[in-house]
Amino acid sequence: MTRFFSISLVCTVLLAHTGEPPSDAPPPFRTSTDLVVVPVSVLDRSEAYINGIEPERFHLYDNGKKQTIQVDLGYQPISLVIAIQSNWNVQAILPQVHKIGGMITPLVIGDRGEAAVIAFDSRIRKLQDFTSNPDAIAEAVKGITPGGTSNRMIDAVEEGTRMLDTRPKNRRRVLLLIGETRDLGSEMRARETLIGLQLCNVGFYAADMSRLVSTLTGPVVQPRWVQAPPASFPPLAAGFPRTPTTIDQAFGLEGHSAQFVPLMTELFKDAKAVSYDNPVELFTKGTGGSKFSFYKLRGLENAIQEIGEEVHSQYLISYNPNNKEEGGFHEITVEVSNRTDVSKLLTRPGYWIAARPK
Repeated sequence: MTRFFSISLVCTVLLAHTGEPPSDAPPPFRTSTDLVVVPVSVLDRSEAYINGIEPERFHLYDNGKKQTIQVDLGYQPISLVIAIQSNWNVQAILPQVHKIGGMITPLVIGDRGEAAVIAFDSRIRKLQDFTSNPDAIAEAVKGITPGGTSNRMIDAVEEGTRMLDTRPKNRRRVLLLIGETRDLGSEMRARETLIGLQLCNVGFYAADMSRLVSTLTGPVVQPRWVQAPPASFPPLAAGFPRTPTTIDQAFGLEGHSAQFVPLMTELFKDAKAVSYDNPVELFTKGTGGSKFSFYKLRGLENAIQEIGEEVHSQYLISYNPNNKEEGGFHEITVEVSNRTDVSKLLTRPGYWIAARPK
């Protein structure tokens, strides 16, 4: 009996852009693409990756319409941008981060891969342009020093995406962020940055510096005196429901599932009722990547290893949609046929397309 295992997703690609940006904001992405790239991880019941599935087993539907797809089983060289938080708040954690530069080449970018390194606080600093030299990558990571108080994480992701957009289209594009999940001081918005990630077919991965650890180990900041009386801050009444505006509250942690689709819909409507206080969660779920937390050096090493394993275990499906005239969200369904050992498919949920004239 033929069995199909499917996952619904929404892949976001911006095929047209109009309007001028504010004068103090970075210019928007001007490229357009007709190619939708869908990385897919196939897992069995024990959460192990399944390799060796024949290309003809995969089927993809875009808004219910079957697409002609290409499943690339050959090795695609990886272009990686490593963005590392370097503000004063994480200075006690940076010595651990310095030690992982030598792991990037063997575990993540592999053969014929390349990596670039940027650091961010109140500035976005390119410490190393794309190189295949493992020593240069390791030295750039090792040389990161703590800076100011800001944490322009969204701006750093924007810059990393622009760098990856310059790489050849036959390379796998990956952005690895090592930092906290919060943003302090960015000029760009999470919505536009997510559009850029998806437009450029970038997979976003994060090694999360625990906010608790960075707070406990960071320098003490003296609080400002608040003269308002306690009565000015009434407590929330017992049993009063919190408004589910954040990603995790509204849509749970299973970002690879169809539960994330409603958020994507509201996001690209630019709805003001949805807040993005965790941009890292938004970027990982919006591109089909993963987030790992760490407290010690060993945890960071494990995160790098798991990210490398996931990237190198994915099947890459690409196609040129045959229904581009349908504007808005395009829901995609990926299926694997005649495989009873498949338990779960994980992939990117993000695809928005501007309507085209017939």
